[in-house]
Amino acid sequence: MSMQHRTPSRLGRPLSVIGQGCWQIGADWGEVTDASAQEVLETARESGVSFFDTADVYGDGRSERLVGAMRSRLADGGAAPQDLPFLATKASRRADPFAPETFTEENLRAWVERSRKNLAMDTLDLVQLHCPPPAVYRDDRVFDVLDTLAEEKRIAAWGVSVETCEEALISLEREHLASIQIILNPFRLKPLDEVVPLAESRGVAIIARVPLASGLLTGKFSADSRFAEDDHRHFNRGGEAFDQGETFSGVDYATGLEAVARLERSLDGAMPLPEASLRWIVSRSGVTAAIPGASSGDQARRNAAAGSAPTDEQAEVIARFDTAVHETYDELLREDIHPRW
Repeated sequence: MSMQHRTPSRLGRPLSVIGQGCWQIGADWGEVTDASAQEVLETARESGVSFFDTADVYGDGRSERLVGAMRSRLADGGAAPQDLPFLATKASRRADPFAPETFTEENLRAWVERSRKNLAMDTLDLVQLHCPPPAVYRDDRVFDVLDTLAEEKRIAAWGVSVETCEEALISLEREHLASIQIILNPFRLKPLDEVVPLAESRGVAIIARVPLASGLLTGKFSADSRFAEDDHRHFNRGGEAFDQGETFSGVDYATGLEAVARLERSLDGAMPLPEASLRWIVSRSGVTAAIPGASSGDQARRNAAAGSAPTDEQAEVIARFDTAVHETYDELLREDIHPRW
């Protein structure tokens, strides 16, 4: 079964509907060796993934360098430019302090130049502001610099990675915005209300990040599960290190386990929960791609399989799952999640 691709008009490049999120191979998820990271990347690519999403702060550049090395190997092996994977990165979390005044032209250029070096690319496919402070979304000066970098062909396109729907809607006012990366999964439905339809109408890519709710939607965790001290699921449960909505999509862990149990019961063994979650996300009108992470080649392969066109039987399962998703969200999650993000 072949991977589906979608081409939003402002991005102008096809993306595999399942991309490979590369936070996990950089840092903050426990130790991942270089060999394991390379296995994830190569397996994802061999499974039809043509879209890889990284950031300059994942492992302080380690993730970018690993992804860039994969692309360089393909280019050196004679792959045509159109056959090379689409690499998206993110910039701005290196700002110190992380405040609007540090989003200067000098800093923006320095962050982009560092990513160009790490990824070994003259023109970066896509650079996304990495969940910047809220005031930045209204700062014309910042976006003028991004437009200039595009004119200079240092970047081909720019987008934003956001925490809230409000930030996404403000971003959609920008004429040259090519993509929005936003948390969207069965535990985070608010983007479907306004953000996704408006983005679709304007040809802006919607990239669903944290699609498996930091692993909760794999169904593998229990009340007794423990995470390594260098895993954000341990140190950011209450939002101590960065936005609380990043870890488990902001869902209270015990409530999340209850929601997972409900969703699994709705599937009744017809489809694994992570596959159903990914297929559900990419079946939403206006969603371009989902970017699950992976810590092994097998996990990357299973994720990629969710990007094939659904059979009639699979489509029926996802239709039933959709009902359960909305019922579970309304009964367990909406009150705490919807007003915040």
